[in-house]
Amino acid sequence: MDRAKRVDNLREVMKGKHLDAAVIFNFENQFYFSGLKAITYSRPIILVVEQTKESLIIPSLEEKHAGEKTDAALHIYHEVAGRGSTDYHELFDEVMDGIEGDKVGIEFGSLPAELASSIQEKGNDLIDIQGDIVRMRAIKSDEEIDMIKESGTLVSGALKHTLEHSEAGKSELEIDYHGNQYLFEEISKNYTDSTLDYFVMSPSGIERTNMPHVFSNTRKLETGDVIIHSRQVGLNGYRAECERTYFIGGPTEEQEKAFKVMLEAHLAALDFIKAGVTAKAVNQAALDVIKEAGYDAYVSHRTGHGIGIGQHEEPSLRFDNELVLEPGMVFCVEPGIYIPGVGGFRHSDTVVLTEDGAEIITEYPRGLESMIIK
Repeated sequence: MDRAKRVDNLREVMKGKHLDAAVIFNFENQFYFSGLKAITYSRPIILVVEQTKESLIIPSLEEKHAGEKTDAALHIYHEVAGRGSTDYHELFDEVMDGIEGDKVGIEFGSLPAELASSIQEKGNDLIDIQGDIVRMRAIKSDEEIDMIKESGTLVSGALKHTLEHSEAGKSELEIDYHGNQYLFEEISKNYTDSTLDYFVMSPSGIERTNMPHVFSNTRKLETGDVIIHSRQVGLNGYRAECERTYFIGGPTEEQEKAFKVMLEAHLAALDFIKAGVTAKAVNQAALDVIKEAGYDAYVSHRTGHGIGIGQHEEPSLRFDNELVLEPGMVFCVEPGIYIPGVGGFRHSDTVVLTEDGAEIITEYPRGLESMIIK
C-alpha cells in the first residue's frame, strides 16, 4: 500500500495551512499514514510529520515491529532502567524542539490536552487537521477497496455459518462461535501472513434486541426469539460489516410487520445511495419508509456510517450531514427500528460507491422467509 503517497497528501494539506509539523495521535490515523498497527492501551505512540522527515515516538517493545512497517525515525522510550529515556513526554519535547517553525497541526478530537498544552507552551500555534484527515480517509484507494471487498466476502460467510447453526438451547456465545471458527479456518488456509480483526454480537429476545449495541452473553436462545446478529471482519486492517435480524421458530404478527418495514427501509436506502446525493438524503430515504408506517418514534440512530480502518468512520448517513457523497466512499447501510415489548429489527450491508452507483459487497438473504430458523 502506498503509504508514501498518503504522507505526501498530508504534506500538501500542511503546505496549504502553512504548517511546519503535524502531530498524529489517533491510532487509526497512525496506521493510515505509517502502516503500523500497535496495541496502544497503556503505552502512547506519537507520529510527527514534517516536510522532510517523520518521527515516531514509541515504546521499546514495539521497536522491531515499527522498524518493519515504517521508515520514520524511531524515538524509543523504555520500561527498564539504564537503557535510555523512560518518559515519552521527554522524547516528544525533543522532537518538537527540533521543528523549524511555530505552526503545528493536530487532531483536536484525539490529542491529549497535556500534549497539546506542551506544544503551546513552546510558543506554537495549534491548527486542527482532523477534518482534513477524515476527508482523506473517506475516499478509499482501489487497493483499500479490494481489501474491504475481501472482508465483505468473509463477513458474509461468517454470518451464514452462525445463522445456519442457530437453534433453541444454544447461547448467544455458542452461535457466535460457528462464524468465528469459519473465519479462523478460512483466513488461516487462504490468506498468507494476514491479520484478522473481528467484532460480533448477537443480542436475542425482545429486551436485548432493543439495545442496539450490547455484547453477546450466555443467554440461551428460545423458540420465538428474535435475534440481531451483527458482524464486522477486518482483513489486514480493513473492515466490512453485515447484520441480519432473524427468528427462532417464527415472528409474531407485530414482529413480522416491524421486520417488513425495516427491510423496506433498508432496501430503499440501498437503492438510493450513490455518488452525487447527500448523506442526509440517504438517511431520509430510509426514514420516509419508517415514518409512513408509523414507526418513526422507534428510531434511535442514523441510517449508516462509513467503514474502513475503523469500525465506525465518517462520513455518517444522518439527518444533518449535507455532504455530497463521492465515488470511493464505503458505507454500512443499517436503518433500525426498536419497539419496546416487540423487539429490535436491523439489517446491515456494506456498499462501495462507484462512478456508476453503489456495489453491495456483503451478501446474505434479507427476506422474512430466509430469516426464520425452524
